[in-house]
Amino acid sequence: MLSYRHSFHAGNHADVLKHIVQSLIIESLKEKETPFLYLDTHAGAGRYQLTTKHAGKTEEYREGIARLWQRDDLPTELAAYLTVMTKLNAKGDLHYYPGSPLLAKFLLREQDKLVLTELHPSDYPLLRAEFAKDKRAQVLRQDGFQQLKSKLPPSSRRGIILIDPSYELKSDYQSVVNAVLEGYKRFATGIYAIWYPVVLRQQVKRMIHGLQNSGMRKILKIELAVRPDSDQRGMTASGMIIINPPWKLEQQIRILLPWLHKVLVPEGIGHTCVEWLVPE
Repeated sequence: MLSYRHSFHAGNHADVLKHIVQSLIIESLKEKETPFLYLDTHAGAGRYQLTTKHAGKTEEYREGIARLWQRDDLPTELAAYLTVMTKLNAKGDLHYYPGSPLLAKFLLREQDKLVLTELHPSDYPLLRAEFAKDKRAQVLRQDGFQQLKSKLPPSSRRGIILIDPSYELKSDYQSVVNAVLEGYKRFATGIYAIWYPVVLRQQVKRMIHGLQNSGMRKILKIELAVRPDSDQRGMTASGMIIINPPWKLEQQIRILLPWLHKVLVPEGIGHTCVEWLVPE
């Protein structure tokens, strides 16, 4: 089942949270000269045009990245993320939004490596074209979950694994747990960054319980809700679960998240959450 297209949702509040966390982790890894691997299990198309028919139909970016664009009170924690946004939109108007792999492409160094997988028949060719001239990148049309078996551990023994399936299949929640366990067996010191949507809270709770009962340590949860939980159709919140987070990520997010919530949700509804699911 491959009906999900991220182009309808690019730049929304969930993307903003995910990509801020991703950029903070990458910048932390760059503090050491040793190269690292960026592995993206569900990479998407790479680049999204916010003026296309898909994005224009929902205009979710207007309640996401558009609320940050060209503000003059931006926290320093957003510097890397918004530098990429500025490069993509050099003329000043907001036309393009980077998917996770393109954000990584801009932020990674020459010595670092990217492994990107995407199965969707429309998105894969776009992703491949985006990275055609990037010698650091390997772009594969394969099952992203399987890469945690085949590509880990990296030779550098350093890396971030971003896992963000569409969750259009209910089984994706358990597949995330299974894939992370497989990866952790091979690469216990890697940073695993799991994105999740809150559509039905119970599904997220089951995934979290699976991770908590896995035996893994150092699991941090970061969540931003734009409205209260509901049994109605639609995403009310999203979050990131980070296994082995960089030491300063918790502090950065605790500073940043209240500001981000105020800007993205000026009505003041919803909530933010930063908590350890499993401590060290």
